[in-house]
Amino acid sequence: MIEIYTEILQLLASGRRGAVATVIGSRGSTPGKEAAKMLVRDDGSTVGTIGGGCTESEVWALAREVIDTDRPLRKSFVLTPKAAEEEGLACGGVVEIFIEPVGSPVVIIFGAGHIAKSLVPLCKLAGLNTKVVDDREQFANRARFPDAGEVIVTDFETCFERIEVTPTSYIVIVTRGHKYDQLVLSRAVRTPSSFVGLIGSKAKISRIFRSLLSDGVPRERLESVKAPIGLDIGSRTPEEIAISIAAQLIAHRRRAFIKGKDPERLPEPDPVTPSL
Repeated sequence: MIEIYTEILQLLASGRRGAVATVIGSRGSTPGKEAAKMLVRDDGSTVGTIGGGCTESEVWALAREVIDTDRPLRKSFVLTPKAAEEEGLACGGVVEIFIEPVGSPVVIIFGAGHIAKSLVPLCKLAGLNTKVVDDREQFANRARFPDAGEVIVTDFETCFERIEVTPTSYIVIVTRGHKYDQLVLSRAVRTPSSFVGLIGSKAKISRIFRSLLSDGVPRERLESVKAPIGLDIGSRTPEEIAISIAAQLIAHRRRAFIKGKDPERLPEPDPVTPSL
């Protein structure tokens, strides 16, 4: 059991993610006993066991789902007498498993300007890891971003070659201009990221979306982009905009709802319309 916790600490220290499956209840003859644990890392490797057999392989698949969604789940498995015989048990039973994510999603912030400078410490307070990407070393540096998990100095044209993007990566595009915003977005929408947000006015966003549509980017993918990024709280200053973005990231992570409305959809700009 100590090995599991040691591995979890090492996983967190490396900035990676995983899921821990724990047996929280069992009846009858089941391969896993209460409190048995198994860690599934984001690369699919495991430490520990909840009893082995077909149940463990199903839990492994569910753990990968938990890693991707960042949401815990619990599930009961019924071990029939026939399955129990195949597992070498005297009879069947029921085992209940709780699977919880470990580690935090990574917010990849493109642009190291004023908004990023305020957003990074807010993400840290919210338990979100961050990476800051910019092509200007005088902005993208450790002195300016002491709370960032990683600061990457690279050109926006090839930056995605240096960054691993997964379904639990959140992409925030706040570069210094229209040209770089469009360039980064054109790459971002082709990643598996579950959150892509773009700063800018509705007019600017509409122009960028029209251009990307003409380049063959699927309309459905563009419609999933949070643009303008941030909840509509009337923000004006870079600090206020950063707060609105942090709130939207939290809402996305927790799938929160406010008065029956998804706060990620507030406001609801529609820059991709049939008239474009």
